[in-house]
Amino acid sequence: MSLYLDPINYWKDGYKRFDAAVLFLAYLPYTIDQSNPKRHHVFTMLKGFQALRVLKLLYYSPGVTNLMAAMGQTVKNVIYVLVLLFLLIFIFAILGHGLYGDDQHGDPQNWGSLAAAFFTLFSLVTVDGWTDLQEELDNKKFVTSRTFTIVFILLGFFVFFNMFIGVVIMDIQSSTEQYEQKLKEERQVTLISKKQTILKRQQEEIYELFNLQKSTEYKTFDEMVESFKKSLLHSDPMILEDFCASLPFIDLYLASLDRQDATVYKLTSTEQPTSTEQPGMYDKEGETLVPSLVSGNCQLGYF
Repeated sequence: MSLYLDPINYWKDGYKRFDAAVLFLAYLPYTIDQSNPKRHHVFTMLKGFQALRVLKLLYYSPGVTNLMAAMGQTVKNVIYVLVLLFLLIFIFAILGHGLYGDDQHGDPQNWGSLAAAFFTLFSLVTVDGWTDLQEELDNKKFVTSRTFTIVFILLGFFVFFNMFIGVVIMDIQSSTEQYEQKLKEERQVTLISKKQTILKRQQEEIYELFNLQKSTEYKTFDEMVESFKKSLLHSDPMILEDFCASLPFIDLYLASLDRQDATVYKLTSTEQPTSTEQPGMYDKEGETLVPSLVSGNCQLGYF
């Protein structure tokens, strides 16, 4: 379907090219005559390639797809390290074949030919069984064998092999950072889109309020708000949980405190100065009993 809709861009996508190759290998067994015994082996081999169809599921996992892309990028950067490692093995293979490849006094099994020397040095690069190889050379009484082995392991394993691993890790880390940056940008775009939607809805609501204002007797929006305030009573509760730290609430709260102080002053000034106890005004300890006009709790206030 993708090939039919956009045939040009289909072949530009590396994963889709890989998908096409897997499908091609999966359908190859059906083109071979199974009745021919000579082609049965080829049919069985091609039938095994159908297991590659499982790799098509990688497309639906962005994390695995990103890892595969990192591995593909790693191959390009690792080639130079592999070339240097191959040159190192080639040089030491020639030296090892010349020093220890003698059929009578040397170790012809491991160093008798250039191919055998290559395989032996590859084992030394992976540090797999290098003690057995060194023991064979020690039994042949080669004095320089230990220096040869140590120098090659230092260069082949500790330098080039670890350099190979380092390049792979750096490429995977770089690809992971790019993938995370891409996800961050997508989330940012989604967040901006949601903000724009909310702002647009708020603008529409304000526009509807202004249209409602034009259809009523109020000339301005402030007049409508003031009229709404006048309709509120002091006993009407109003939830101020989200506005307890806003400037309008602080102004209202300070104004209420001023009115409370003025009320207390008027009440105390009207009393006789010789009076030591006023019912409803002081308690037994002399503290003033004047009800607060505005609750100090910012969760609930009264107008």
